[in-house]
Amino acid sequence: MNPIQAVVLDLGNVLVFHDDPILFQRMSAWGGAEPEHIRKRMLELWDAINRGDLADDDLRRVICEVAGSKVPMEAGPFFELWNSHFRVHHAILPMVEALLGRVKLVLLTNVNELHWRFVRPLIPMFERFDDLVVSCELRMAKPDPEIFQATLARSGLRAEETAYFDDVVRYIEVARGLGINARVFTDAPTFRTQLAELGLMV
Repeated sequence: MNPIQAVVLDLGNVLVFHDDPILFQRMSAWGGAEPEHIRKRMLELWDAINRGDLADDDLRRVICEVAGSKVPMEAGPFFELWNSHFRVHHAILPMVEALLGRVKLVLLTNVNELHWRFVRPLIPMFERFDDLVVSCELRMAKPDPEIFQATLARSGLRAEETAYFDDVVRYIEVARGLGINARVFTDAPTFRTQLAELGLMV
């Protein structure tokens, strides 16, 4: 195996946790729709949201309709509700910090503009990453192979020298199909072990 020259990290449930049931419960409490109805509708919408096809006032209107209200919430309260389910995964941050300067460090995330605006300031270390590949900015999203190829090309990475960590098995499979050393992320201790297996001690 070639020495790992770059580590690419997913955002959700890797660097930050997103507790979607909490979000759906809070949407339900505000708009009145059942959480299970909200969950099913959101499954249909996530791809368009992550690609930036549904954004800004249109996003707020549609999400409020999914929650059960024909009258959209004001922008400020909506921003708070829409981001109320995030928390930083503090246990992993020292390991990521230990990688800085040793390998290229890249974020690859499916995320919409409002979530990204909320989450980015929570992890100041992002400013020290070599690249931040954000789906809504590229107008493409995982599992499209193109977003993985764009990630490699933007940072001048070779697939066989790149490690990728994501909690979604389907995304890992696509990355592996492109020759990337992809690993399913589960928790911080396992992440440390996986890095060691790749020759990166943290």
